Amino acid sequence: MAHQDKEVNVAQVSFEIRGNVAYITFDHVAARNAMTVAMYQGLKDICLELAQNPAVRVAILRGAGGKSFVSGSDIAQFAGFQDGQDGVRYEQGIDDYLTPLATLPIATIAVIDGMAVGGGLAIASCCDFRISTPDAKFGVPIAKTLGNCLSAGNIAWLVAHLNINIVKRMLLLAEMVSAEELLKQGYLLASYEQEQLEVEADKLADRLSQLAPITQKSSKLVLARLIKNQLPDCNDLISETYGSADFKNGVAAFLNGIAHTWSGK
Repeated sequence: MAHQDKEVNVAQVSFEIRGNVAYITFDHVAARNAMTVAMYQGLKDICLELAQNPAVRVAILRGAGGKSFVSGSDIAQFAGFQDGQDGVRYEQGIDDYLTPLATLPIATIAVIDGMAVGGGLAIASCCDFRISTPDAKFGVPIAKTLGNCLSAGNIAWLVAHLNINIVKRMLLLAEMVSAEELLKQGYLLASYEQEQLEVEADKLADRLSQLAPITQKSSKLVLARLIKNQLPDCNDLISETYGSADFKNGVAAFLNGIAHTWSGK
């Protein structure tokens, strides 16, 4: 089964079920698996469908092509933003797309070879476990690239999984953090060479599928609710950021492949 972007056939999120495991694939290889709006919607639809399938015990998520998990979101869509409220709606949409993954009542595994950047980091963080290649890189370098920001819910989720100091390095310094560091920190469960990833992911899925599913569901959903509980309203900050000249000019510069100097306006 597949959920496709009808306008760009190579940009899709597909899935198949083998035994009691669902395999979800991000396939937009030409753009290092950057997520289009249709791909985000496809991921949401898949998760909603899997949540209703009692035969599935584990989901494994992986990027196609062997070079990137998900490299972020499709930047071209930002060129049409008119004001800060477009940014507020966009960030609310991202939260809406990712919530079904974060609250999927089965265990989830992100298999990361290459990059998990921006939206890719958010997707990986919504999974229960992450394994990667030793050379994988993680980050949200928007202070260097676009000049946009993340929702309160997205940042709260990242802080809960990465700790505030690493998140500040990613968001304020635009650092890309190595798999080696995140393995030591505990964000990654394990690191393997690329040719081992599939086998090790299946081993982990088999281990998870042998345990009590209702306990797993209750435990992960309690944790998800704790993270989301009493989030502040940060729409004023999101609107200011997406409504800024820096964001508009940053997107134009990124799409045209030229350098941009931040004005603070």
